[in-house]
Amino acid sequence: MNNPKIITRFPPSPTGYLHIGGSRTALFNWLFTRQLGGKFILRIEDTDEERSSEAATQAILESMEWLGLSWDEGPYFQSRRYDLYNAVVDRLLDLGQAYHCHCSPETLDRKRSQALDKGLKPKYDGTCRELGLGPAPGSVIRLKTPATGTTGFDDLVKGSIRFDNEELDDLIIKRSNGSPTYHLAVVADDIELGITHVIRGDDHVNNTPRQILIYKALGEPLPRYAHLPMILGPDKTRLSKRHGAMSVLAYRDMGYLPHALLNALARVGWSYGDQEKFSLEEMIEKFSLDHVGKSAGVFNTEKLLDLNAWYIRESSDEFLMEALTPFLQKIGVSQPDDRTLAAIIPHLKARSKTLVEMSEGAKFCFVNELEYEKKGDDKFLKKEIVQLLDSLVGALEGTDPFDQETLEKTFIKFLEEHDIKLRKIAQPLRVALTGKTASPGIFEVMQVLGKETVTHRIRKAVNHINAK
Repeated sequence: MNNPKIITRFPPSPTGYLHIGGSRTALFNWLFTRQLGGKFILRIEDTDEERSSEAATQAILESMEWLGLSWDEGPYFQSRRYDLYNAVVDRLLDLGQAYHCHCSPETLDRKRSQALDKGLKPKYDGTCRELGLGPAPGSVIRLKTPATGTTGFDDLVKGSIRFDNEELDDLIIKRSNGSPTYHLAVVADDIELGITHVIRGDDHVNNTPRQILIYKALGEPLPRYAHLPMILGPDKTRLSKRHGAMSVLAYRDMGYLPHALLNALARVGWSYGDQEKFSLEEMIEKFSLDHVGKSAGVFNTEKLLDLNAWYIRESSDEFLMEALTPFLQKIGVSQPDDRTLAAIIPHLKARSKTLVEMSEGAKFCFVNELEYEKKGDDKFLKKEIVQLLDSLVGALEGTDPFDQETLEKTFIKFLEEHDIKLRKIAQPLRVALTGKTASPGIFEVMQVLGKETVTHRIRKAVNHINAK
């Protein structure tokens, strides 16, 4: 049941893809809202026409959908809401809380330089503030910021935060080209959409007093603010690409499961006792802004990889069949046989950390012509093994049923007859059947492939050795 008292929003800018920081912000908004039965709104802040792109917009939507962070309203696009922003600017002018400024860019540059030369803060000096000017070519509209006093708020994560108004200047709310500035558009949207809680990264803390002043000038009630701690890499420096600060879709394409990424993100800056792994239902149930730390959180890709391996092991075979298919298609297996895929997945779950790794591990089941890894070929496919492989084909052709239990009995007899240990034949056979030196258990592999394919591949390996 929706709680109309709780409305949050996630407002990405389509100037790039959705990355780890933005995803964590989206997740915390989503968890907070879902727990309290509120409304979660998606807004695309695309007023920067030069840097925004349709491709980035679609990537953001695709990322949110892949993560499972469903929204209740939107997406709203700021580029389509200029009528709203113009109405809010006009309202501020009518209230005497904003004014037209005719100072040219050159004049402003000169004033800034003069202020810096005097050791003063290079802020606008209010030249046009009380002149009662009207619109003019090249003019902007500024907010009348209080010259004294403080602007503050009680942050739900960081506690009480206060700013001296004399540190703030008369903010431009409408540019000379008629477009709204970021702060004006954000506040106008948040008021119109009824946003009650603004949960965002702490790089926005310095934006908050400016936006609060717009709320106050309009006489509108303030939302509650919660600024999330910065995300750092394992070396405690700002998260960058070398730490794994890639787009969400890059993680998807590397074979991570959405829930593993959500779990890892939830633990960056938030904790619930010593618990590390959470189902989505547990995240919603246990999430609280009270448990979000004030200090920066660490995003560790090694922990993410371990989480991903765990979620793969815990996933159903049916889920993995569907999830694995596009990865098999990427490596040339256009239509994997469902029976074979269902047979190999249980043997790959425990040894795969990503879906990419899992698909590579399953590929041998679906190819007509194996490629032998050079290392395994050179080390194990040698002349002295040919006679054993030839004899093994005969033993396997008489094995029925062709299952693990019967295959083990066949091998026990075969090893006794030839007076050898399993290791003598196991690795050459593994390379012959899979092309690799690492795979699931040899009897498991043989059962999945079936008698016809197994005997065919052993004969091919013998021919390959003899042709060397």
